[in-house]
Amino acid sequence: MHTLNPTEIDRLVALALAEDVGPGDITTLSTVPASATGSARFQAKAEGRLAGIDFVTAVYAQLNPAVKVELLAADGDLLRPGMYVARVEGPSQALLTGERVALNLVQFLSGIATRTARFVALVEGTGARIVDTRKTLPGYRSFCKYAVRVGGGHNHRIGLYDGVLIKDNHIQAAGNIRAAVEGARRSAQHLLKVEVEVETLEQVREALEAGAEVLLLDNMDLNTLRQAVTLCRGRALTEASGGVNESTVRAIAEAGVDLISVGALTHSVTALDISLDWEP
Repeated sequence: MHTLNPTEIDRLVALALAEDVGPGDITTLSTVPASATGSARFQAKAEGRLAGIDFVTAVYAQLNPAVKVELLAADGDLLRPGMYVARVEGPSQALLTGERVALNLVQFLSGIATRTARFVALVEGTGARIVDTRKTLPGYRSFCKYAVRVGGGHNHRIGLYDGVLIKDNHIQAAGNIRAAVEGARRSAQHLLKVEVEVETLEQVREALEAGAEVLLLDNMDLNTLRQAVTLCRGRALTEASGGVNESTVRAIAEAGVDLISVGALTHSVTALDISLDWEP
């Protein structure tokens, strides 16, 4: 489950290096002799969950194959301040030029994995699953969803093409919940579940009667959420969304929902603090 596509890694690394390095790293080329060699280590500065360490290998493989990369930790490892996650050795120019791209990618994905792990820990024992959303930067979605899995979370649909989720605007455009559900059922292949976003208990009943198999309970207070779960029990899966943060997620989980979707896992990432330190 915890795998990244090497082709996708190489594609993103090539784009990142082209953006950052362009025709050449002016500072490094003008201050460091081409013949110089050295070594450095990537070190965690904060506690968190590691994700995306393979990007270190990919960055230096594209910059200069003469750089030797030794991975000292694996994705999913719990990091403590001071822990080393990788060591690089070789031409000094390449080591310095690749530093920021490698750090950006590992810090970003580790930030997602770290936040996901916190949410997963907060709902432990409730039976609720923490899931992600489509709130990701273009081009980064598969990596973001990978990092969510590394953190112990689960993936919602990957894109618009692999899941039916009828939201409020679809309902308005279709006319009502029943019309939207029936249209989706006619068009979608038989293995896909139909999920409907609802905001009131009246809509919950309407969606259940229409045959929805998953209900997205949007921005409901805890009392309404519990009532909705009772109505859905044995008839449809329930997913809570909206107003979910580290202070509220436990109570939402204890309301009995099956899934809790958290946009903040990916849409406002706090990078995990990791640095590259030159060895004497």
